[in-house]
Amino acid sequence: MSLITYLTTIRFAEGAVAEVAADAAEAGINRALLVTDRGVMAAGIAGTVAELLGARIAATYAETPSNPTEEAAEAALALYRDAGCDGVVAVGGGSSIDLAKAVALLATHPGPLERYALILGGAARITAAVAPVLAVPTTAGTGSEVGRGALITLRDGRKLGLISPHLIPRRAVCDPALTLGLPAVLTAATGMDALTHCIETFLSPRYNPPAEAIAIDGAARAWRWLEPAVRDGGNAEARREMMMASLQGGLTFQKGLGAVHAMSHPLGGLKDPVLHHGTLNAVIMPAVLRFNAPAAPEKFARLRAALGLPEGADLADAVARLTERLGLPGSLRAMGVDPAVLPRMVEGALADHSAATNPRPATAEDYAALFAEAMG
Repeated sequence: MSLITYLTTIRFAEGAVAEVAADAAEAGINRALLVTDRGVMAAGIAGTVAELLGARIAATYAETPSNPTEEAAEAALALYRDAGCDGVVAVGGGSSIDLAKAVALLATHPGPLERYALILGGAARITAAVAPVLAVPTTAGTGSEVGRGALITLRDGRKLGLISPHLIPRRAVCDPALTLGLPAVLTAATGMDALTHCIETFLSPRYNPPAEAIAIDGAARAWRWLEPAVRDGGNAEARREMMMASLQGGLTFQKGLGAVHAMSHPLGGLKDPVLHHGTLNAVIMPAVLRFNAPAAPEKFARLRAALGLPEGADLADAVARLTERLGLPGSLRAMGVDPAVLPRMVEGALADHSAATNPRPATAEDYAALFAEAMG
């Protein structure tokens, strides 16, 4: 038996943000903590959303780090409580949305966050009491606006997943126009995140045909439209299709990810250098695809067909060439990763919740080899 549940209410259209006040009301949010970051504030997007919400905004936390942390969640929680908030509105990329989920959890559940990590048995501790979250994504990458997870780096450096259907935002306001000003390098990195989500969930061995169908369509959509979006940030059609691909990646999370994310999560927990999640996925994915190819030949054939690649083409090489064309780094070494951290990263990958749904089980020796290949 497979339990298949989809998922939340999504408003998707150019100009959808104009209805954000109605969506907040329907989500039961009357006094919101607005969670965002400095870049989104500087771009004026957070201010636009705040103006549309008016008196529903009780406080603003604009210090979301690029990889959300336990410390940031606690700081935002203090604002939430001081202002008497009853919900969270996240405006930004996956980091702001994940941080908002952590705040909504801590607002209604006793800390620390470690109690709710999936790999530590925390999913059963997360109840329907989680405060309502409304998500307004400003990037096309993580799909966190419809995802049941939040990745948070704890004080000790572990990047752990908080996973529960109760963490899915009550409303997702997906307005592609909000991504028009996103710089090319962030468009590329976040877009590769969306592509990775779709490919990994398609390859996951769990039985969930609806998620599989969404994943392969999302992968094809991202493959077709990511380069046009990077070349011309004002291409409204490309921006719309990439936001849909990102949304589809989030919708497929129910099926589980794989070794790419098992490897990128511990790397994302490093304090120095600070590594972008989507870029990490792009760099790691070719090595993992080569490793997984023998375990899923039929699915690899279906992926090649969906992406318009010739029969028998090397999918890993095609992804590596796409990453190069997008101007992203080609290796972990180029991203500044010190090889000395790799033994710790292998331990993190083995313990990560995404490892369980890789199509080919990976040992410590396998992960060591994969990290070495990704180092370049």
